[in-house]
Amino acid sequence: MTSLPKDDQRASVSSQTDIISADDRIQLIGLTRSEMEDLFVSWGEKPFRARQIWSWLHAKLVDDVDAMTDIAKLFRARLKTLCAPFTLTESAHLISKDGTQKWLMALDDGQEIETVFIPDEERGTLCVSSQVGCTLNCPFCYTGAQGFARNLTTAEIVAQVRQARATLHKQQKRITNLVLMGMGEPLYNYDNVIRAIKIFNDDAGLAFGLRKITLSTAGVVPRMLQAGRAVGVNLAVSLHSVNDRVRDQLVPINRKYNLAALQKAAKAYPLRGKKRITWEYVMLDGVNDSLADAKAFAQWMRGIPSKVNLIPFNPWPGTPYTPSDRAQIERFQEVLRHAGYVTVIRDSRGDDIEAACGQLKGALRNVRPRKIAQNC
Repeated sequence: MTSLPKDDQRASVSSQTDIISADDRIQLIGLTRSEMEDLFVSWGEKPFRARQIWSWLHAKLVDDVDAMTDIAKLFRARLKTLCAPFTLTESAHLISKDGTQKWLMALDDGQEIETVFIPDEERGTLCVSSQVGCTLNCPFCYTGAQGFARNLTTAEIVAQVRQARATLHKQQKRITNLVLMGMGEPLYNYDNVIRAIKIFNDDAGLAFGLRKITLSTAGVVPRMLQAGRAVGVNLAVSLHSVNDRVRDQLVPINRKYNLAALQKAAKAYPLRGKKRITWEYVMLDGVNDSLADAKAFAQWMRGIPSKVNLIPFNPWPGTPYTPSDRAQIERFQEVLRHAGYVTVIRDSRGDDIEAACGQLKGALRNVRPRKIAQNC
């Protein structure tokens, strides 16, 4: 292929700037390394360019193309012309009294999402969003009450992790674990979420091991096994009841994929080593917190390598639910422990900045908030 003279190359790059729209720009951080290599080769570049750019984006976390000092100026000009920005706009950054941090991130279309960092003594967990809002309409969850706008792109999912890691690095803090438990149902944004996980896992960049990544779902049964085979990350399931009548109300997707189907999918999920499926269970006073509920829960988990997170309910404006009494949560925990299941009562973190479980709401545009359901 004949190369243009340098002056003509500059003119070509300049003219492209005038004709490409923001919507058409390539979201480079949303490509896997092999996809990036294919793109650059299609531009007439050598494959090693992908390794260089990948390192700048995902290992060095640079946001400015001009900082990529080992890249030729003409190639940098092309990247600036054809590629979308590598960052989201930070609308707010809040820090809780317990050290939890929350970012409100603005997207190009005016929508906003939330990302949360939860520090512990030996780990730091980043809770990542996968959708703007949520379609599931679980009545105890503030996110679901806001409605749904759209899926996030792969780049928008990856940007949350890049930006949080860069900010936390300046604070001498480290992200050790990723959980796709923020706004949205990850398995209803399957393709973008799986691609993002592959980018997170690439050892030449962000380098999160699959054992350090957890995918959460409310029970999109057909996608569970598919995701397990595609990426094999840890699985967490928002359960909240093992009674179909009650779960139909708390987790409406249960009307489509009931507890029997969910149980079958969980037994088939490909777990690595001694890993277990994590069952997330929000404790709601008088709804799902009786000792009979605990005994039924223990029976339902038989044959599934399991651990349980009991989550004290975090109230929000307009909710019809109230938290279970702490003593009742502890009695519920003891039933499950006696049955042989590792059961943890999750501490409520970041509730003073509305960063706790079920409190994320972002800022959704042009959607109608969902009607809040009443108690079961």
